[in-house]
Amino acid sequence: MKRFLPIAAAFFAAAVPAAAQNVVPVPVPTVTLYPGEPISAEQLTERRFRISQRSMHAVALTQQDVIGKVARRTLAAGQLIPQNAIETMKVVKRGVPVRVVFAEQGLTIVAYAEPLQSAGAGEIVRMRNLDSGTVIVGTVQSDGSVVVGAS
Repeated sequence: MKRFLPIAAAFFAAAVPAAAQNVVPVPVPTVTLYPGEPISAEQLTERRFRISQRSMHAVALTQQDVIGKVARRTLAAGQLIPQNAIETMKVVKRGVPVRVVFAEQGLTIVAYAEPLQSAGAGEIVRMRNLDSGTVIVGTVQSDGSVVVGAS
């Protein structure tokens, strides 16, 4: 099977006209990165690849697309980084209580809730209020707290 993949890739690359392909510099890992491992600038270098217009959205095209994210699966050194192989770092973990903040017009209320899913900074997360059991929704902050309400 492993011998078949390079042949199939070469066949499909040859099937796309050269005019529909771009040679672009893209970030690639300098070392093998494993799932859950944060990606830093020191672990990346740029390498030129021929990428078709249809495939450009499927791979990370700049280092800013990759730095600070986490590998979802093993990323081989020197190979393209698929967009679906990286994700934002999860600062809120499912089932681990988080600080929930509601702040409006000088009033600040702080409570704790249990996230129903893991989420990264800037993502929306559903949580269950530990006191009332009510499901609430908020936005994850980089410090691991969650802001709810019209802020």
